[in-house]
Amino acid sequence: MCRELDLQQAVLAKNDDGARELRAALAARGTVAVNLLSSPGSGKTALLEAELRLAVARGIPAAALTADLATENDALRLGRSGAPVKQVLTDGLCHLDSVTLRRYLAGWLPDGTRLLFVENVGNLVCPASYDLGESLRVVLASVTEGEDKPLKYPTAFGLANLVVVTKSDLAAAVEFDEAAFLANVARVNPGVEVVTTSARSGLGAGLLLERALAVLDGAPVHRPVMASDGAGHHGHRHGDHDHDHDHPHDHDHDHDHDHDHGAARRHAAAERS
Repeated sequence: MCRELDLQQAVLAKNDDGARELRAALAARGTVAVNLLSSPGSGKTALLEAELRLAVARGIPAAALTADLATENDALRLGRSGAPVKQVLTDGLCHLDSVTLRRYLAGWLPDGTRLLFVENVGNLVCPASYDLGESLRVVLASVTEGEDKPLKYPTAFGLANLVVVTKSDLAAAVEFDEAAFLANVARVNPGVEVVTTSARSGLGAGLLLERALAVLDGAPVHRPVMASDGAGHHGHRHGDHDHDHDHPHDHDHDHDHDHDHGAARRHAAAERS
């Protein structure tokens, strides 16, 4: 067990070092990175495509890097916006890390880019553990996922700088209880802003872009109480479905139980040791 904890600490320490270096490098070139996390099927890609279209229309230099286990479908969709887009295939890995992200950005991120949107792998467990050098961490949840999503994934929601509700046009059909959802978000992340959007109806269009631009202009970012320090390191809370499953590492994530639950538990234990 000690060897396992030491290994996990070493992996996360390397990632945090890489995140600090990447954050500094992006700041030096005047770029703000936005890390988007959600479950599969939350509408993350549709929302990001709409925000990129707005950025292009307004002349805002924005780019997007999207990560998936397989296919370049999301990059093709996002590319319709006219913004520079790059696909990352993780070959079965359930998250991005800062070292991998920096490698993909090298030689690709266009000069003058002010906003870099990183669409993480669809998963609310693994990506929550890894700081990517972002200045704004956004967690999205669709109304179809249920009001208790923040309680099921307290680490992901508890470390968010902004929470976005998507697919609001379906709220009535699925009897989404907005008040209950907001109360649950407040339980794990007091004071975090929650905005409501619908890529289909256009509700909340530009909100994500505006929040990112505000950070670029130096506006303060909500600091989650779970964050352990000011260097971008993301603290952990024990309890995100912390039971192990014998899923293969390249298992498809198009379900609600994101794999590698044990990694979240080991990281939490490592931080307490």
